Amino acid sequence: MRGFATPRARTAQAVLRPSFRIGNRIENEFYPTPPEATRALLSAESFDGSIWEPACGNGAIAQVLADHGHTVVSTDLYSYGFGESGADFLREHRPRAKHIVTNPPYGKGLADRFVEHALALTAQTGGKVAMLLNISSLCHPSRTSEWLSRPPARIYAVDDIVCWPQESHGPPPEYFRKHRYVWAIWAPGHAGPAAFWWLSGAKFRYR
Repeated sequence: MRGFATPRARTAQAVLRPSFRIGNRIENEFYPTPPEATRALLSAESFDGSIWEPACGNGAIAQVLADHGHTVVSTDLYSYGFGESGADFLREHRPRAKHIVTNPPYGKGLADRFVEHALALTAQTGGKVAMLLNISSLCHPSRTSEWLSRPPARIYAVDDIVCWPQESHGPPPEYFRKHRYVWAIWAPGHAGPAAFWWLSGAKFRYR
């Protein structure tokens, strides 16, 4: 598979390292998901059974899922004080829950690998895969063939969200505020074109 696979994989060598900036990227791809993004997802998608969050970070997605009554298995390769650390998702061979919901790391082709591996694992459980992806992922020429061969069942554009660790890194740079995201949902048994809809992050931003 060309679009959803690269030879680069995460390893456990950097477990417990603190997060800092490397050029324009934050080390370990730590970009926590604002809660309104997950709330927006749950307003449109239902998940029957347990959910695995394999890049849980500080629990940004997992805690919202749990708040909505879901049983969540939270793991990450790195330690952010939440869930099970030292767990390399790409080396897991047995599903830990029925569904997989995550904001995968994007650098070095990792998002492609996460999608591919999540689909392989949920093929064993009959569960859904929900991935928060940069909207540019939909238009990358190296991925077109993979979107066509294994299209998501649904794609939700989510407006007005910023995935950035503001508590540790301050306000996001202006260029980062321009990033836009989609939830891509793969469902068992789906065939044919993906449905597309819009979700408002601001609608689910609670203070």
